Amino acid sequence: MIDIERLGKWMDAEGIGVAGEPIDVGYISGGSQNEIYEVRRGELHGALRIPPTTAPESRDDGILREWRITAALEGTDVPHTPAIGMCEDKSVLGRSFYVMGFVDGWSPMGIERGKWPAPFDTDLEARKGLAYQLVEGIALLGNVDWHAKGLQDLGRPDGFHERQVDRWTAFLERIKGRELPGFDEAAAWLRGHRPIDYVPGLMHGDYQFANVMYCHGGPAQLAAIVDWEMGTVGDPKLDLGWVVQSWPDDTMAPAASGSGYVDMHAMPSRDEVLDHYSKVSGRQVDDIDYYVILAKWKLAVVLEQGFQRADKDEKLQAFGPIVRDLMKGAADLAATTDYKG
Repeated sequence: MIDIERLGKWMDAEGIGVAGEPIDVGYISGGSQNEIYEVRRGELHGALRIPPTTAPESRDDGILREWRITAALEGTDVPHTPAIGMCEDKSVLGRSFYVMGFVDGWSPMGIERGKWPAPFDTDLEARKGLAYQLVEGIALLGNVDWHAKGLQDLGRPDGFHERQVDRWTAFLERIKGRELPGFDEAAAWLRGHRPIDYVPGLMHGDYQFANVMYCHGGPAQLAAIVDWEMGTVGDPKLDLGWVVQSWPDDTMAPAASGSGYVDMHAMPSRDEVLDHYSKVSGRQVDDIDYYVILAKWKLAVVLEQGFQRADKDEKLQAFGPIVRDLMKGAADLAATTDYKG
């Protein structure tokens, strides 16, 4: 629980809200990495993000990373939560934390599967806008002037692609508990290929419907991109690959409704989504197969970590077959793509 007295003293010192006014704190959600609380104080309506006491110490560094990105997005056209205040002093609440503006919107993860809110439940043209807004978010993010925002040390953009295979191969070796068919084949393909061009920029690192919020009502409008744990300066088009790596071949087919964790029925085609991203970002997408292979391969390794520590956690156990499907998909695409970059 949050120590409201200590939080209030910190807020007073930072000039957040009216000093002395009562503070209401309510739990919103949480997991092994972060907890989120709703904070109200007079006219202030915010959200506090903090690692749980059980999270590793590295999560405090992660909180600072998230804050730096959130603060850097102020004044940009990227939908984001307003930055209010950051606290690195662990004597206040026991962990580093930050306060951001509360976003009045909805998340695709907060609705019952297959039941989009109005008007997206019945207006299929309006529903397409959800997908276009999704990729528009990363198109805008990738064009943020990260130099001007002081984020030069957030990542290591030089040699980004040259490091990927070695980095994630070493990561898998540390957690390895089983063989993953297709890993070597996809890794070999990635070692031998590169994008057509590489323009460094801000990237989210885990971009998907689960990590965005939409404004209520239509037309579709992105309210905020959230959950910046994996944010860095790298190749923004890997975010695009992350989004489309599981996009249904035919979104009007019955199978699209059961594809992934959201109902993809009546969404735009993958080509339409790629075209929209290209128009907004100004980046070409002819090398998308490279990014899809990298996204599937890397995501498989990331999820394998969860599977290896699943124990009796059914959610993490479910990653097992997903990892195998992702790795097979990466290897199959590597074997069949015409991309020669």
